[in-house]
Amino acid sequence: MHNTLDFRKGFKDGIPIALGYFSVSFAFGMLAVSKGFPIWAPIFTSLTNFTGTGQFAGIDLISAGAGYAEIACTLLIINLRYTLMSFSLSQKLSDEITIPQRMVIAFGNTDEIYGVSMQQFGFLTYRYMLGIITCSFLGWVLGTALGSVASSILPVSVLSALGISLYAMFIAIIIPPSRESKPVLGIIICAAVFSCLFRYVPILSKISGGWVIIISGVISSAVFAMLFPAGKEGDSENAE
Repeated sequence: MHNTLDFRKGFKDGIPIALGYFSVSFAFGMLAVSKGFPIWAPIFTSLTNFTGTGQFAGIDLISAGAGYAEIACTLLIINLRYTLMSFSLSQKLSDEITIPQRMVIAFGNTDEIYGVSMQQFGFLTYRYMLGIITCSFLGWVLGTALGSVASSILPVSVLSALGISLYAMFIAIIIPPSRESKPVLGIIICAAVFSCLFRYVPILSKISGGWVIIISGVISSAVFAMLFPAGKEGDSENAE
């Protein structure tokens, strides 16, 4: 099973992600140019960054005239969740993966790539991770380039509609594992409840979105990690 996680399988698993990224990055390219950025700017941004939420927030802050410190702090908070995902993903990586290779994986560790990779059986190889990251990254950069060029052609209504695909990708990733695992379903529900509290409770609503993601994720994961320690669910299933 370990040997099947090669570059070809990774690239194949990355195709749905790349298709989703294409539409989102297409909207990013169009939005950036519509805000006054030159065509090359969003393309260069997608080549050097791989974070949809951070890039959308970044161009909004820059176009609004925000200072460097404000932009840096905001993007740090938004992307802080990748630290948690990287800690989790590192436990599933093969011991044969070197430090430079882990740095490449760290660059490509997005929400969707993390979700798909963690569903694989056995330890993840560098070739598999390189395949899924390469395919997804190509979709992201290509979408940005075409969106930047087509920014003066398509109407704004189309731009707004394309952004919905990002939420569709998240839903498509969490539904399969939630059907197979009650703890995963519980974490999803718990995180959703916390998100609603931070959104609608007056005092809590003042907390920034980046911290909301971190707090909701950490608390939900910690609670269900204590209630359902790793191994217990599998032991109960084997007993049945």
